[in-house]
Amino acid sequence: MRRSAKWRTASRWETEWSPITCRQVEGSGGSHEVVRLGRGEPVVLVPGLAGGWKLLMPLARRLARRHEVHLVGLSGDGAILPRCSGVGVADEAKSLLQAIDRLGLERPGLVGVSYGGAVALELAVEAPGRFGSLVLSGAEAQFGRRWAATMARRVLERFPIPDDNPFINQFFNLLHGGKPEPGPLPDFVVRRIWETDQGVIADRLRALESFDASDRLWRVEAPTLVLAGSKDVVVPPDRQEALARSLSHSRFATIEGAGHLGFLSHRAEVSRRIARHVGVVRRAVS
Repeated sequence: MRRSAKWRTASRWETEWSPITCRQVEGSGGSHEVVRLGRGEPVVLVPGLAGGWKLLMPLARRLARRHEVHLVGLSGDGAILPRCSGVGVADEAKSLLQAIDRLGLERPGLVGVSYGGAVALELAVEAPGRFGSLVLSGAEAQFGRRWAATMARRVLERFPIPDDNPFINQFFNLLHGGKPEPGPLPDFVVRRIWETDQGVIADRLRALESFDASDRLWRVEAPTLVLAGSKDVVVPPDRQEALARSLSHSRFATIEGAGHLGFLSHRAEVSRRIARHVGVVRRAVS
């Protein structure tokens, strides 16, 4: 399939080994920002609840040493028009699939983290022959109404929260699996997450409450790697392992010492495991 649209260079995100290009791609739910970098077998990265594709850029840079990486933004991330409320995980996946089809990628690897893991799982369920491999991190088949997420959603819906509130930002320690060492990483996480409108975050939390793929997992054909941080308190490892056991062609692995944001704090190990999984699957079918 031919890539028909022109790409524009995004110079501020260039790396020493690969130029980075950015474009807008239409899906059924609106426009998606797509960033491409690297060369090799294609891999699509789906971002999480907040922070958009920029939060995944450190991991993408690692993967770009071996792969052509496509960071596909979700609706509401960097969009010119505001995101419509009430968008469910299935709606997000449908729009994302149309955007990926427009990229002209032939059975790419698919990687989803957190909320993006739910979207990636929905994609793998509803388009089982479309992706060559699947990697999920910080996701499960049914999130349900967990008290912490429900409380966070209600706060986000009702109160405007300043992005420089130190007390509120302490909640981000949960994402790290504990208080991180002071430095650029926690600052980067806070800065990126608050770039997502809090109404969009609340809407995505609501979408996760009603997401349930547990009775459709038999439809997933792509060989799957489920990666869990050993200190993930948002989606604990045992729940992620349960997802892996429910999939026919899957492996489960833990990243020791990592929290929900293991794809950032332990990005070197995460990128190695993703590249190894994608490579093994590709060699097995070639």
